[in-house]
Order: sequence, then structure tokens, then C-alpha cells
Amino acid sequence: MPTRRLLLPMLFLLPTFASAAEAIDPAHIVSATTGDWNKDGDADLALIVRPADGSDEDNGIYLYLAGKNGALELKSAIPNKVWGRVEVAGQTPSIEALPSGSLLIISHNDSVGRDRWEQKLTVAYRNFEFVVAGYTYSSYDTLDPDNTAQCDLNVLTGKGNSNDKPVATKGELVLLKDWNDDRGQKACVLQ
Repeated sequence: MPTRRLLLPMLFLLPTFASAAEAIDPAHIVSATTGDWNKDGDADLALIVRPADGSDEDNGIYLYLAGKNGALELKSAIPNKVWGRVEVAGQTPSIEALPSGSLLIISHNDSVGRDRWEQKLTVAYRNFEFVVAGYTYSSYDTLDPDNTAQCDLNVLTGKGNSNDKPVATKGELVLLKDWNDDRGQKACVLQ
């Protein structure tokens, strides 16, 4: 897999380039992917990093862009952003590169309690910032098969579908660092 071949050498560089925030312990990396977020032809890097042991914060997101000579430069460090627990099966978050050059951040609960859900944030690089372009959410109740919810929303246009009905809200350019999951739930009329 080409992404993995590029990723391993880049990970060894992280302590040098993460100094703008803090050095990242490789054992705390939950998920990683490479792609070309700013469409300059160079491989960029995105990580989900779990917080320090004993912390009650959520996982952080670290977004790197290739700078001069291909060296990775930290563009955005967003702590306490992605829900999920690595130590619990069915709750580990992940990050993927999309063919469009966007990122897909996935959080979910497939294992604990009766309420199961999955959330996907599509993140794009626009105007030199990482923004939430799309919000997708689905859920179901393991004890009540008729209790389900689904929503797919284009955050930039404000248009989408929620439970097979059209929804519309004000389109927004929301920075990833400013995104709150309640915003998507409210727009999809799921609260």
C-alpha cells in the first residue's frame, strides 16, 4: 500500500516537526494517513493522536503540510477533538485520505450499550485552513430496530437529507478547530 510506505519514514520525522505543539509519542498515534490536502503535488500527513495516559480529553488531530524541500510542517494541532477509545473494541476513531484530497474522520460506537452510531466528518483544505465540508451520521438502537437515524449534510451549502427527508440550513465555512458535533446534530434535526 503506497500510503504506508510514505507514512513510516514520515513518522520518524514527527518529533522534529511537532515541536510547534509538542513531541508526539508514536505509541499514541491512533490512526494516520497521507494525501495532498493543499493540492501542491507533495504528500501531506494527518494523524489522530490519543491524549496522555490518565487524561479525560478526547483524541487530537494533527495536520501537516509538506513545506520547502518536502519537509513536513505542522499546520494545525487540535487537541480534544475526536471521540473514541482505543482500549475498547468498536470505539477506535480513524482518519482516511479521500481521492478528492479531502480527509474523512470517523468516530463510532459499535460495541457498548444499546445506542450504536457512526459519525463521519469530511474535512477539506480551503483558504489556507482545514474546514468541515460534510457531516454524515447514522445510528440505531439494538433493542428497537425501528429506532434509527441517518443524516448526510453538505456543511458548505447547508443542504442534505435527514431520515430520508431534505434538510436545509445556512451554509457555512466552519473551521475544523471550531467544529462542534452538536452543530451537525442540530442541522440534521437529530437532537
